[in-house]
Order: sequence, then structure tokens, then C-alpha cells
Amino acid sequence: MTGQTIFIPVLVQVLLTMVCYIGLTVAKAKAIKNNEVDDARRGLYDDAWPESVIKFNNNIRNQFEVPVLFYVLCFVMWAAQSVTMVALVIAWLFVLSRVVHAYIHTGSNYVPMRRKVFMFSCLMILIMLILAGVAVMSTPGSIPFN
Repeated sequence: MTGQTIFIPVLVQVLLTMVCYIGLTVAKAKAIKNNEVDDARRGLYDDAWPESVIKFNNNIRNQFEVPVLFYVLCFVMWAAQSVTMVALVIAWLFVLSRVVHAYIHTGSNYVPMRRKVFMFSCLMILIMLILAGVAVMSTPGSIPFN
């Protein structure tokens, strides 16, 4: 296993974001076709769109919140040469939880379940943060003040 394997779940997370953009495009086209959009307000106001579009909009916003921390931590672990099997499993669990979160968010949007999945993904980020922190602190020369 090389350190670069940490970028496979990163690429899958990026793919998930792109799939959500495709879903948004499809939902918007369907809403326009079905005359469900307030044309005078659609450029500036989310409420001009039906719920199906708002779900995708909100989910895409979510793809640029906690996942940004995931991207940073993956790069830190790679740079510190600390990509272990444990780190890789945690990264995959994070990405899988984001897939489930997106599925719930753009589907039933059942908030109690969505919150549980979100909290699980945050726990995976916390574990990755600890792993990355330990790796950086134990790398020779990583602390400039001795």
C-alpha cells in the first residue's frame, strides 16, 4: 500500500459532489418543464424552486462543509507519510457515510437519520484529525521550536 491510496476515497468524494450537481441539473430541468418554478425569483431565491431542487441545493452546500476538512486531512496524512490501513479505512467510512447522507438528504430527507449519519461522518473526521496530528507531531523536524 502506498500513501497515494488515500486519494482514492478523495476522488470518490469528488465524484459524489459531481453526481449531486448532475442530480440538481436534472431536478431543475424537470421543475422547469413542469412549470413548478417562479421565474421572476429563481435567480436569487431558493424558495422559487420546488422541494426537489432545494434538497439538491442544500446537499451540494453540505459537500463544501465537512468534506473540505476531509480533503485537508488526507493531504496532511499523505504529506506526513502516515497513510496506514487504519487511516484508509476511516477515510472510506467517511466517504461512505457522505454517500448515505446525500442519499437521505436528496431523497426522504428524514432529519433524525440524516443527523446520525452526519455525526458519524464528523466522528470519522475527528479520528482522522487525531491520526494526522499524531503523525505530524511524531515526524522529525515537524516542530520548529525545540
